[in-house]
Amino acid sequence: MGEERVPYIIPVPDEVSQPFWDAVQERRLIVQQCSGCNTLQYPPRATCQDCNSDQLTWKETSGKGHVLTWGVLEDSHLPVRAADQPLNLAVITLDEDPDINFYSNLPGLPPKQVPVGAAVEVYFEEVGPGQLIHEFRLVQ
Repeated sequence: MGEERVPYIIPVPDEVSQPFWDAVQERRLIVQQCSGCNTLQYPPRATCQDCNSDQLTWKETSGKGHVLTWGVLEDSHLPVRAADQPLNLAVITLDEDPDINFYSNLPGLPPKQVPVGAAVEVYFEEVGPGQLIHEFRLVQ
């Protein structure tokens, strides 16, 4: 079964998230790491979520994780998503840190058939000319 192409909202990076999106364009998944307390965090913030330090660096991840939970969008108010509903919305927890979560539609997986606890890996999908976005798929 081929993966269905789901339309995405193309992100507009700001000063804080720009390094994250630059890494995505290089097909790498990174998260912030606090130099003060060693906390890993995503989404990107100007300061550490735990100690409020502004001494943040970037750490590359394996891009591997697991499905924590999921739901189904059946009545989204986003016109770009309306034609593709129902649509999975899974919470993916990274293997590096269970407190870091990403959202994924798990493209190619039928709605309401998301296996909680299943292993996933990141991949990068082109959503516009020269524009990649991170997404997750089940590990085969």
